[in-house]
Amino acid sequence: MTQYRRRRFKGGYYFFTVVTYRRQRFLTDEFCRICLRENMNIIRDKRPFDVVAICLLPDHLHCIWRLPDGDNDYSTRWRLIKKGFTRQYLAHARCEADRSDSRIHKGERGVWQRRFWEHQLRDEHDLQNHVNYTHYNPVRHGCAKKVEEWLWSSYHEYKHKDHYNSPDWGATAGLILPGGYE
Repeated sequence: MTQYRRRRFKGGYYFFTVVTYRRQRFLTDEFCRICLRENMNIIRDKRPFDVVAICLLPDHLHCIWRLPDGDNDYSTRWRLIKKGFTRQYLAHARCEADRSDSRIHKGERGVWQRRFWEHQLRDEHDLQNHVNYTHYNPVRHGCAKKVEEWLWSSYHEYKHKDHYNSPDWGATAGLILPGGYE
């Protein structure tokens, strides 16, 4: 069995990509957004973390969390969020993708990919690049022509707080984004 190594800094900022199983396109549905928000809040009450930035696309999400000092257990948080979401989602007669024999044998549902991608943010510059990447992602994937058109993003909160002063932020060629992410 493959051993996945994750960097385990205590506290700090982390960027995540979480993908639906077989790229099913449901995350921006109203019921799913509510489900995700409720389950994130339930877990956040038990195991605190701050959501610094988030963007939902139909088949995946990007977000940045700040974990409390002395805590690096983001894996348990994601496992519990995905588990709670899946239970609530399937209880309301939502469909799941056909599961492989392996998934059936392991009792895994066909809602989320097994794992997620994480990156520990090194400094303020890395954090800002990943916030920009998170907010610009709907344009990259062709879901919107302009960042402000996409409703399911913390971009609007950032814009309201004047973090993006340019009226055409994200439309300029000088935007620096980290590479290699979905």
